[in-house]
Amino acid sequence: MARYLISFDDGAMNFSEEQLAEAGEASHAVVREAQEAGVWFFGGGVERQRASVVAIDGTVTDGPYPETKAVVGGFSIIDVPSREDALKWAAKIAAACRCAQEVREIMPDETV
Repeated sequence: MARYLISFDDGAMNFSEEQLAEAGEASHAVVREAQEAGVWFFGGGVERQRASVVAIDGTVTDGPYPETKAVVGGFSIIDVPSREDALKWAAKIAAACRCAQEVREIMPDETV
């Protein structure tokens, strides 16, 4: 099994409050389906707020910066046998959220 990050851009869900509520209900239904299928690992939406960047020396800088073109608006992490399975789940999430999803495999943690 491999874990995949499925995510969408913060600006992608740009519609009315009513449509947002409908998309939320549909998204929660997909999460429940993934939980029942045993593939759900973790996920959530990212609050729209100012970001902070912590450098390797511990220095904190406020952001985001104007050159930032894409910011993660929400994500799901699933544990599935193949990339094809991850793409099928991403398609379900895309339909529910009404926005495109990016799919990336998460490198395994060899220490566990």
